[in-house]
Order: sequence, then C-alpha cells, then structure tokens
Amino acid sequence: MNNKEIDTLLSSIHSPADLRRLSPKDLPRLCDELRACLIQELSVNPGHFASSLGVVEITVALHYVFDTPNDRIVWDVGHQAYIHKMLTGRREQFSTNRKLGGLHPFPCPSESEYDTFTCGHASNSISAALGMAVADKLKESKRLSVAVIGDGSMTGGLAFEGLNNASYIDNDMLIILNDNNMSIDHSVGGMKNYLHHLHTGATYNNFRQRASQRLMQWGWINEDSKKRIIAFNNAMKALLNNHQNIFEGMNIRYFGPRDGHDVVELVHTLQSIKDMKGPKLLHLHTRKGKGYEPAEKNATEWHAPGKFNPETGERIVSENNNLPPRFQDVFGHTIVELAKQNPRIVGITPAMPTGCSLNIMMQEMPDRAFDVGIAEGHAVTFSAGMATEGLQPFCNIYSAFAQRAYDNIIHDVAIERLPVVFCFDRAGLVGEDGATHHGAFDMAALRPIPNLTICSPMDEHELRHMMYTAQLPDKGPFIIRYPRGRAEHTDWECPMKELPIGKARCIKQGEEIALLSIGPLGCTAQRAIAKAEQMAQEQGKELHIAHYDMRFLKPIDEELLHEVGKHFKYIVTLEDGAKNGGLGSAVIEFMMDNGYMPRVTRLGLPDSFVEHGTVEELHHIVGIDEEAIIKTLTGFKL
Repeated sequence: MNNKEIDTLLSSIHSPADLRRLSPKDLPRLCDELRACLIQELSVNPGHFASSLGVVEITVALHYVFDTPNDRIVWDVGHQAYIHKMLTGRREQFSTNRKLGGLHPFPCPSESEYDTFTCGHASNSISAALGMAVADKLKESKRLSVAVIGDGSMTGGLAFEGLNNASYIDNDMLIILNDNNMSIDHSVGGMKNYLHHLHTGATYNNFRQRASQRLMQWGWINEDSKKRIIAFNNAMKALLNNHQNIFEGMNIRYFGPRDGHDVVELVHTLQSIKDMKGPKLLHLHTRKGKGYEPAEKNATEWHAPGKFNPETGERIVSENNNLPPRFQDVFGHTIVELAKQNPRIVGITPAMPTGCSLNIMMQEMPDRAFDVGIAEGHAVTFSAGMATEGLQPFCNIYSAFAQRAYDNIIHDVAIERLPVVFCFDRAGLVGEDGATHHGAFDMAALRPIPNLTICSPMDEHELRHMMYTAQLPDKGPFIIRYPRGRAEHTDWECPMKELPIGKARCIKQGEEIALLSIGPLGCTAQRAIAKAEQMAQEQGKELHIAHYDMRFLKPIDEELLHEVGKHFKYIVTLEDGAKNGGLGSAVIEFMMDNGYMPRVTRLGLPDSFVEHGTVEELHHIVGIDEEAIIKTLTGFKL
C-alpha cells in the first residue's frame, strides 16, 4: 500500500469480521481512511473512480450489519465494488486490480467467497438476489440477501421483471437503491424524475413498524394476514402523502429516502429493517465522487479518469498531441456530418452518450439524438419504430451490451428488414474490463440471421465509408463493428464514398498463402506480412503473401472466395471475435460447400472467456498479435 498505516483503523481490517468489532462511532473515521486509500490507489492504477467513492458508507454499513459472507450482497454492474474488495481481504492485492493476472475488475465468485455473483452488466442484481432469497426459503436457511442497485440500472427492463416477481413471491430480500442521479452519464427518463420527487417520512415508517410488531405480539395479526395489512397501510400512506409509491404499490416495503453518506444512521436503519419479513427497499441518496472535489464536480469525466495527481486533481495525459483519433470520436463527428446532409438521420444510445461519443450530436442536434437509459433491448425496438416512420436511426451500443438485445435485433429489425444502422462500439477485446465487457460474440451470433449486413472497418476512413453507405436508401439492417481505442491514422477526415455491399478489397497480391482479415486487425496483418516476407528474404527464400480486407462478413464476398479457393494452397483468417462461428468458420463453410480443399488456419478468439489485461497483452495471449501472425505465416512448408 502507498498509505502510511500506522495507527489507522484500516490497517486492522482484514475481513468484515474485523470491521464488526469496531464501535459505530469509529465508522466515519474508517470511511475517511478508505476514501483516502482509494484515491491514492486509483491515481496510479486507474479504474472506476467516482462510482466507488460514492458508495463508501453504504459498503461499510452493509458489511457491518450483515453477516457476510454468510449473508449475500449482490452488486449491480460492479463499478462501485472497490471498497467491497478492500474490506474483504483484498486490500493488499488491490494494486493488481484490472491488471493481467491480478484482481478482477468486477466482483467475481471465483476470486472471493464475498463476491456472490458476476456483475459486469446492469440491472441483474434484483433477479439474482431474489433467486438466492427464495432458495434460502426453500432450504429453511437463515441467510439474508441484499441487492445494491443504482438509479441508472433501475431503467433496465430486467430490474422491473425482478421487482414484479419479488412483489408476489415469498422472500425477505432487501434492495438498496443507490440514487445518485447517474449511471455513467446523468440518468434520464421517468424513473429519474420519479425518484427525484419520491419521499416518504421516516416517522411514518417507524410508527408502522412498531404498530405491526405490537399487533403481532398481541396475536391480532399473523404472517398470513400481515401482507393484507401491509397493502392497506401502503394505500393509507399514498392517501396521506397524496403520492403513489410505485414500490409500495407492488407490496415492497419502502424506506427513505435517506442520506447514503451518514454511515452511523445507515447502520441504525439497516439494523432496524434487516430482519423484517417480506421484500424491502431502502432508498439512499448519494453523490458520485463523494469526498474528492474534482470528481464531485464532474462525475462523468471522473468515472474512469486514468492516472491523476491526487493532490491537485490534475489528470495525467500523454503529451503526444498528434495521436490518431479514437474510433468512437470518428463515429461521433461523422454522424453529425451525415446528419447535416440527411435530415432523416437520428442517433440513439442506451445510456452511453459520452462512452460512444454520441454526445457530440446531442450538443449540436439535441432534438435528433436520444439517450434511452440502460435499456439496450428498448433502444433497438425504439430505433425500429422510428425506422417504420421513415427515419434513419443510428443505434450505437457497446458490442457486449448488444448481447442483451439479441431477440430485438432478430424480431423487431431483421424480420421487418428495417433500415436501422447498428454501430457496435468496443467490438473485440476491450482490455482491463475483462470477460464481461469483451465484444467477442457479435459476429458469430449475428452471422446466421437473415437480412443483416455485417461489416467491420480496417481503419477510420473505412468506418466513414461504411457509415455513409449504411444510410443510403434500401440498405436494410446494417451492423458496423469497431474496437475501443485509437484508429490508425491522424488524417481521419476524408471524403466519404459508397462501398459495394459484400465486396472485399485486395490489399496486397501474393502466391500460395492468402491472409483474409476483417476489421482493424488488418493493419496488424499488414505489418506482420511485411516482416514475414523480410525474414524469408534474409534467409534466401521467396515468400509472397496475399492480403485481403474482407470488409463484410455478411454477405461475404463469394467471388473473391472462389478466386482464393482456386489459387491458394494455404489460407489464414484473422478476426478479433470468436473464431467459432465467425469469419474463419464462414470461409471453411464456403470452401467445403464448393469443393475447395485448401488448408485453412483460423486466428481469432478461443472457445473460452478471455480475462482482463491490456489489449496488447490479451492479443498476445490469444494469438492474434503481430508475433502470432508472423509465426503462422512462416510456419507453412511451401
């Protein structure tokens, strides 16, 4: 650790059992120490910053009151679980967080018994915790289950499905609603406005609880009749407050809102409600970035700020100002450029305007860009509805998050052949966020679906051409996938042109070996081919490798594949997606269907979940980096 730990409370905390030995009056001091420790750690080892600062008191209070790991805490998304990791025996290893072979970026059950459920995507905590709570009822166990969900995640449909089930199935689950008015960007929609105005007095809740306990002691009500009494009380509360509480309307006991940064009061509240029967929801107001002024002022920018000076708040950025742009920024500027030419174009994102750079369009054309909240399935069908009325939606979703909208893509877009353009950001390996965030499966999952066009640009110029092509008339559903990170060239602005659908391009002519790539790995392949040929020349050998940028996975360029099948003995396919079902599989299927018998070597992501590390480290591990390509190309016996 970088902190001096002499005479600190934190130095004595190695597990929640140690935490529970403290007096409640010591908890504010411990929270201050945890916050200072987190700031110091993340200043040199970047991670999810503002969200973790916002839940320090909640995390301490939960582990103080509940008997973890026997009782279960299920975190939603997991951005905010760093303090949880520090309190559960991983503080000394926290410097390895998000690094290759180090602590996982999100809660991971294989890493710790305190991590009860994998959580990298939003809105699943209520369903998971409810499943645990009901299982314990069936097993007659005394374990308690807690779901911690943010107001941003409450916009996800799965959260409402969980609430609906919790309202009528027998369970004693506690839901902590961490309301900070944000997901990564500011929360949007009716739920945000509802929570902003929702208030229920603590006096009424305390009175009702005491009255209920007294009536049960006198034998006037029992557990069976208690549910009816709760429903009556909820109706009375709505009448007295002149406001219907959606949670209590679903027979989920509501408490709050309370100050989520008053740890002593939090402990008192949790102790008073944790053993209540039936589902309960505690509504807490918190502030992202709490305790660090720069993060409090701009929580979006400080969601994952990279390295920074903890004393001044100055962020440490590369001094090289001549770097290529990020792919997401090329998208953000290009959609504005296209929208100025095509009045039918609209932009849609599920809660990631800054992450995908749709915020550029939102600033210039606020009436034509829509953040629909954490609701990927809705984003797709919402886009489909707009397309039926003649608009041209560009729906930008992270590749891994698009998995949550698979049925919507098939049922609401592909079957109808609606002209929705899907821009899948963060396709391929994303690096330190790990298995839950890698965009590994989009090509393999979507390739079998009729009516889709699936393409991936080799560089930023190709991205612009693909976006231009996709918005032309009669193109149907169009999927463009591109990675996290920077493009290839600094001169990204170029005149846009229409690309012929389903046509590859020849990057380099060659003999005997043909390398077929899709996406930005084609640039890596270019460098690898040049080095492989140079190595052969230095050894007095001749090696001439053909390189084709396939551009389109679907429809695939069959004319080119016929040519390759006829003239090349060896074929290498290269992709940054799952090789089972992706480009390599498509090429093999074509060769077999048409009687060609070349040797096909597939380079792509393995049939296993890839863990976290830098993109460069992971590319090396899975064998799609320059070194692996050279080894493959020079390994054939020509």
